[in-house]
Amino acid sequence: MSHKRIPKRKAAIAVGGVAALGAAAFLLPMANASQDNASGATTIAPKTLKSASDASDLAAQLQQLLGQAFAGSYYDSGKQQLVVNVINGDNNVVVQAEKAGAVVRQVRNSKSALAAVAQTLKAKATIPGTAWAVDPRTNKVVVTADSTVTGSKWDKLESTVQGLGSNMATLKKSSGTFKTLVSGGDAIFSQVQNGTVRCSLGFNVTASDGSPAFLTAGHCGVAAKDWSDSETGQPIATVDQAQFPGNGDFSLVKYNDATTQAPSEVNIGNGQTVAINQAVDATVGETVFRMGSTTGLHDGQVTALDATVNFQSETDPNGVDTVTGLIQTNVCAEAGDSGGSLFTQDGGAVGMTSGGSGDCTSGGETFFQPVTTALQATGATLGAGGAGAGTGDASASADPSASAGDQAGGDQIGGAADPSASAGDQSGTGDVNGTGDQSGTGADGTSSSN
Repeated sequence: MSHKRIPKRKAAIAVGGVAALGAAAFLLPMANASQDNASGATTIAPKTLKSASDASDLAAQLQQLLGQAFAGSYYDSGKQQLVVNVINGDNNVVVQAEKAGAVVRQVRNSKSALAAVAQTLKAKATIPGTAWAVDPRTNKVVVTADSTVTGSKWDKLESTVQGLGSNMATLKKSSGTFKTLVSGGDAIFSQVQNGTVRCSLGFNVTASDGSPAFLTAGHCGVAAKDWSDSETGQPIATVDQAQFPGNGDFSLVKYNDATTQAPSEVNIGNGQTVAINQAVDATVGETVFRMGSTTGLHDGQVTALDATVNFQSETDPNGVDTVTGLIQTNVCAEAGDSGGSLFTQDGGAVGMTSGGSGDCTSGGETFFQPVTTALQATGATLGAGGAGAGTGDASASADPSASAGDQAGGDQIGGAADPSASAGDQSGTGDVNGTGDQSGTGADGTSSSN
């Protein structure tokens, strides 16, 4: 994406360029009507929630209200309702949840029971190429194995999952390989011993000391310290904090020039921007958008939260890099999208690309670092001080009626995107030469430019 040079070296690397986001968000009134049925009992209609953010707020309230009876929730985007799982046998809990406006579903497994399943998997099946997360729609832990999990590794994983019981966990195969997605995206570059590290900027933020900064993937911050806005340019930003692996995959990178303008916005090209107005928690079932110059704009749904992913270590052939607390989605991504922004149609910052499997031809699944967690850990705030409105000075705002394929990429750092290309047409725009055809080699971030 483009960035403004004020002057030439005092630039903000803008957030990932995106196409306009499709139809405007639904603007339906909240409804909590009640009516008497034939028997005289009161039927409470579920609230109509115009966005997943509203659903997330209601879920948080219900989790606090219901306590241990709360067993997860998800957003039914078709009906615009929050579905809440509650433990069987407590009618009072059901009434409370219905009065709050949720659709109530009584389930067997509690959150604590499913958390215990995850701990068992951690102890017995931490195998490179595996991932697991609670799926509130099935009320089970879903375990995924990529194409590298074969032979004795598969046998061990299958045996462990079967030992958990069919009502507690399910096992599925992924055709791709779980890997971090270094090299590409809305390009930021660093020169290291093994070549060029290329990652994506996630969101511009303000560091706790008031200086301009940005968030990106943690494995990018571990791979290199100094970052530039061009492949051969001088560094303009330095890693301040980095977390990977372990409890997250995020980095805070401070601009070297304190006068750098770092607007809280997404640049979609052609002078158009989308304001990023707040950090929001992901909600299972909501639609989200991901942008990377390698693959353009893609959308999909959040499928699980608090996911654990076991990446094959790039530095130890026999090791594993386990990352916890990630957002699981069915949005595709490829090598080159690491660190890029995941966001909602109404301008909520959700996550940064961590890694995944598959591709944007056959599909796949991608994991993201939650923005809210990264902000809390680093002490940073969105944009120019807090989760406020975008501060950019772009001459035009995004057209919400345009489809995702109309403007993939926008103006990228180091290269201009073709505004007529679709999301799938612009593979790697933003390369210094304008072509962006780069192949990443994995979590160490090395890549080769073609």
